[in-house]
Order: sequence, then C-alpha cells, then structure tokens
Amino acid sequence: MTITGLIVLIIGIILAIALHELGHLIPAKLFGVKVPRYFIGFGPTLFSKTINGTEYGVKAIPLGGFVSLSGMYAPSKPGAKITNRKGQLTLAEEVRQVSAEELEPGEEDRAFYKLSVPKKLAVMFGGPFVNLLIALVLSAVLLVGVGAPALLSQVGSVAECVSSTECTDSDPQGPASQAGLQPGDEIVSWGGNETESWNDVQQAITRGEAAPTDVVIERDGERMTLTVTPVMQERPVVDAEGNPVMDGDDYVTAPVPYVGISPAIGLEKQSLSAAPSYLGNMLWQTAGIIVRLPQQLWNLTSDFVMGQERDQTGIVGIVGVAQVAGQITGADIEGYSGLEKSADLINLLVALNISLFAFNMLPLLPLDGGHIAGALYEGARRQWAKLRGKPDPGPADTARLMPLSYVVAGAFILMTVILVVVDVFNPISLY
Repeated sequence: MTITGLIVLIIGIILAIALHELGHLIPAKLFGVKVPRYFIGFGPTLFSKTINGTEYGVKAIPLGGFVSLSGMYAPSKPGAKITNRKGQLTLAEEVRQVSAEELEPGEEDRAFYKLSVPKKLAVMFGGPFVNLLIALVLSAVLLVGVGAPALLSQVGSVAECVSSTECTDSDPQGPASQAGLQPGDEIVSWGGNETESWNDVQQAITRGEAAPTDVVIERDGERMTLTVTPVMQERPVVDAEGNPVMDGDDYVTAPVPYVGISPAIGLEKQSLSAAPSYLGNMLWQTAGIIVRLPQQLWNLTSDFVMGQERDQTGIVGIVGVAQVAGQITGADIEGYSGLEKSADLINLLVALNISLFAFNMLPLLPLDGGHIAGALYEGARRQWAKLRGKPDPGPADTARLMPLSYVVAGAFILMTVILVVVDVFNPISLY
C-alpha cells in the first residue's frame, strides 16, 4: 500500500508538471512564438523526439520541467551599456544574446518579446492556471465523488457522567449514557426535529429544554426511539461560526441543555458548488504559509541543528510529501478505510497543485509571476506614454533583473536542499 501511494504521488507530480508546461507551450505556439524545447525533468535526457520544430523529451530528475521560448528577452537599446568595467558582457546582455540565438534569419517576428502584453500574459499565466484548474477538478472529484471530512449526524462518543473533568463515583450519569445512546448510533430526529447533519443535532439540543425528549436513532439497520433528559450546565457561548465568545481573557458561558455526546467524523459528499470555496480556502492557507515561509524555514533548520523535535504541522519538501503519501496508504488504523485514504491522497494532490500555482505566481524572476509582473509593467508604461502623447517605449527590459533572478533561484535551491535533508533525517510522522 505504501508503494501504491508513492506511485500515485509520482504520477500526480509528473502530470502536474507536464500539464503546467503545456499551459505555456500551447498559447506560445498559437501566437507564433518559436518553442525549441519542451522537457519534463532536469539533468541527463532519457528520451526526446522533435515534432514540428519542438524537441519533446524526458530528463532523469522528475522534479520540474521547462519550455524554451526563443527571444524571451528584448535586445538592448542602441547606446545601452552592454559591458562591465573589465570589457566583459554584462549578465543581462549575455541573457539577451542567448535568448536570441535560436532565432534563425527571418524568424525575428517569432520572438516572445514581440508579443503584445495580453498575449504575454496568456503564455506566462497559462502554466499556473492549468495547476489551478487541476486543483479545482480534483476538489470537485473529492467533494462530490468521495466526500470531505465532516461532523456526521452520528454519535462518535458518549460521556459516562456529567463532569468537566474525569468522572468520579459522585458524578451523576450522563444523560445520553443513561438513555442508552451508543457510539455509531445514527440520529434521525431529536425532539421531533429531523437531523440531517451534526449542526441540526446541536441546534435541536440547544433549543430544547431540560425535559424528557424523544430521540429517534438507527442502530444496525433498525430504528428505535430513546428518551433523553438533558441537564442544564454552564457551557461556553459560541458565535455563528462556532467560535467561543470571549470577555477579555475569559470565555463567556451560559446555562444550556447538556446531553453528553460528541459527533463521529467521516466523509460526507457535497455539491459541486462547494468546490470553489474549498479551493479558495486552501489557496488562502497556502498564501499564509508562503508569507511565513522564511520564519518556518528558520525554525525548521534551527530545530534540526539543535536536535529538537520537529514541528509536525510545519512545512515539508518533496521527500516529506512522498513520506506523507506512503504513510497515508500504508496506515493500518481501525476505522481508516480505503475510501478515506483515497480522499487524503486526492487532497494531497490538490495541495500540491495549489502550491505550484501559488509559488509560480510570486512576482519574482525566474518564476512565471516575475514574467507576468514584467508584462504588466510593460503594459502600464505603454499606456502612460500613450496618455502623455509620448512614443511607445517598447518592451520591458526584464533581462536587467537577471542578477536578482539568480539570487531567487539560489534561495529556492537552498530551501529545497534544507527540506530534503530534514525530511530524510528527521521525517514527519502523521500517526
């Protein structure tokens, strides 16, 4: 089962990368840009074939991919400084010349930099958009086909007594326990109110009184009616979103009917309309992780160096993700069914595609977001010049940002190495 999880993960990653790069390649070809290479992976080439001027292939290390776009960077303007004090070409000029090398005479108009701003945006946003689309489709499959974790209208546990701590001989028996409710009972109705969800059960109890109440349950395929008599007990007041209401540092409490049951957690199928909000919530969480990434990376590194226990809720690298996939499929836990494992694997693939989207949208070269930011700057500059009656300033010279690109690339490589080392020698453990 562990091998199965790893295989599913590897296939999912390769497909996510392959489709991401297709998101760049297809619009680039539609707009006439010369695309010399489309590769999955890095390192030595394992296989390649040239079709219609583009070499398609697979490389040995499946941790990424790339599409080469000829003429990615605009040539330097006449009179611009292209050498340093030693007479050597600047890094920006080297990049400009390399990007133009694969354009044969007569192919000048097939350069990427000559595209209009909307077309540049379409090419560069195409890759991240595909990952976002994959995440949306997988979210729909998860919610509609399998189900998402939810509180069910089923009893998960029954309190033996009425106590906020451990039960003692002096504590009265819990109302649910006294009535004969058992874990696994499906609550059909409470006090005459039908209960399709755990929220319905909670509301029916809260709106009721501390008086004998008929509760219809289903146990082992058979319906029966039990009589539960709630007791009034001080409990924290919660708002409409289920969060406790605070008065300074103290919880606000009020007397409410107490029964002594908690819900079972399981997979509950949802409507297709729930997929966008589910995806949006994961995007928001991913954005928060990215904002806190430097701090989390520092904490992870310092804990590893000092030999402290790893934060099991912290960030993981690609090795850690593989470990999670293996633990999900290899887990032998009572009640953790194959369907629930499938749901967790799908959710993991959703998170991976959202991460690919979010990281690639960062406005930093060499990421897609950096090229998108360059195109937006170019468009804004052209519109400003047009409004002022000035001549077209031409394409943005993003090649000048190449030193920064190398810094960003170096930072990502360093982060990857740190995560791999920590994941290998101090692996994350789900269970």
